[in-house]
Amino acid sequence: MGKFLLFPLLWWIFGNPFIAIIVLLVILYIIDRRYIGLSPSLLRPLRRRRQLARLKQQILLNASDVSARLDAARLLIERKRYREAQVYMDEIGEAMAHSAEYWDDLGTVQLHTGRPQEGEASIRRALALNPRVKYGRPYLRLAAHYAKQDPDRALAALDEFREIQSSSCEAYYRMGELYRQLGRREEAARAYDEAVELYRALPKYKRRQERRWALRSRLRKLA
Repeated sequence: MGKFLLFPLLWWIFGNPFIAIIVLLVILYIIDRRYIGLSPSLLRPLRRRRQLARLKQQILLNASDVSARLDAARLLIERKRYREAQVYMDEIGEAMAHSAEYWDDLGTVQLHTGRPQEGEASIRRALALNPRVKYGRPYLRLAAHYAKQDPDRALAALDEFREIQSSSCEAYYRMGELYRQLGRREEAARAYDEAVELYRALPKYKRRQERRWALRSRLRKLA
């Protein structure tokens, strides 16, 4: 209701309805980014680009910097530039062989570069090293991979995820999405409910980063 009262006020202040609409949208965007997080960040791609450039420069100055290569690979994965990420992952494989997070990242790259069997094996290796790595999201990655061609294996991966008792609203939301994709609407509804219930139990400092996933889960329940 407040936004409908705010628009006439902005119109009166600026004397132009189009400027008032633009200012209103900017205000709503700032509020969403500060308190909710449903809208995408407009600055994040720029920050990632700058960070990636800095990491590449750091790698040029120190060819043995494993940490910089891993961070660069992860930024490239976020930007879906999987083949570029593969180059860095290959370079640090020996040094990171003990890291469950590395094997999950490598498996993600392999799944998206036409090597599904290698990708599955790498993610399974990550889970063998640490079944709770990344709050269990590798199980969701496997379930998404299996969903189209092997629903039974997708459901088995989702069951494995449930066993680790994840504390991530995003993970439960994504689990609900996978259940919907598989036509399991009751299980999807339960996953969305779990996301909302988990959000309510989180401490305040954690709610900010999980709020949008709880809201998305609520909206899915209404759909």
